[in-house]
Amino acid sequence: MDKYYIGVDIGSISTKAVVIDSNNNIIASEYIWTEGSPIEATKKVVKTLKNILEKKKIKCNIYGIGTTGSARNLIGTVLNANVVKNEITAHAIGTLSVYPDVKTILEIGGQDSKLIILKNGIVVDYAMNTLCAAGTGAFLSSQAKRLGVNIEDLGNIALMSKNPSKIAARCTVFAESDLVHKAQIGHKKEDLIAGICNSVVHNYLNNLAKGKKIEDRVVFQGGVSKNVGVVEAFKRVLKTEVYVDTSSHLMGALGVAIISKNANKNGSKLDFNFDIDNIEFKTVGSQCSGCSNNCEIVSVYKDGILIDKMGGRCDKGNSLRKTI
Repeated sequence: MDKYYIGVDIGSISTKAVVIDSNNNIIASEYIWTEGSPIEATKKVVKTLKNILEKKKIKCNIYGIGTTGSARNLIGTVLNANVVKNEITAHAIGTLSVYPDVKTILEIGGQDSKLIILKNGIVVDYAMNTLCAAGTGAFLSSQAKRLGVNIEDLGNIALMSKNPSKIAARCTVFAESDLVHKAQIGHKKEDLIAGICNSVVHNYLNNLAKGKKIEDRVVFQGGVSKNVGVVEAFKRVLKTEVYVDTSSHLMGALGVAIISKNANKNGSKLDFNFDIDNIEFKTVGSQCSGCSNNCEIVSVYKDGILIDKMGGRCDKGNSLRKTI
């Protein structure tokens, strides 16, 4: 009997999911926008995975479920995952499964970015930027809209530039005002877009790479890795080859699926049903006044029954209602 494992990476902008086999091969995957509702996004990706597997006539016996990303705890509860892991570990494991000799991982998502340094397959250093949007996909998306260009076309347009505009890379506000000014004085659109791609790279390196040695092999992942303009800018600035896998946007989901596989020591099948679309999951926020911490508690209900509570620093929030 074949064994399969699910990995879900739930970010603020996008939700990614994969099903892998025992050899870490991705046999089904999905990538959608989270749209502010991680539970609904998870329901959608699970439904899509089910449809893909049915079309391939694969009877999926699930032996592991892992979640990562900013909503990993919530979705871990919803899916009854056997593993909930941080993004750094998940991305490292996923990338190592494809590039065993990777030493530097560049990751830029919709709202944040990461730099992971590895030595002999072990994470030895990392940095995250969750504060400045200038080096993220959200910044690229907003500038594409400002220039009347589809976000998917930004990279190819950037490659047309022979004289990229110099766009301030310090923060979103400076970058946007600089972009508007240069557009008004007549800079070509392709030069502006190439300048934006360059500013993303410089912002990323200035914020995350200070004091860190970036060595080959360098792997770039996350949604922004699909932008060839940013990829070429990284190559030019770092003066080295930058590898982008066809599944670069799925590395976090792949990694946490592998972790879930490795965590299932006894090899037992999970009690998982792909048909979660009709299950009602609801979250209720409250404040615990049991002590001076005044923790904000999020209670998760499945069809009206409490299944988990998150946010508390002690057990004093246990007096919450068991049903709603």
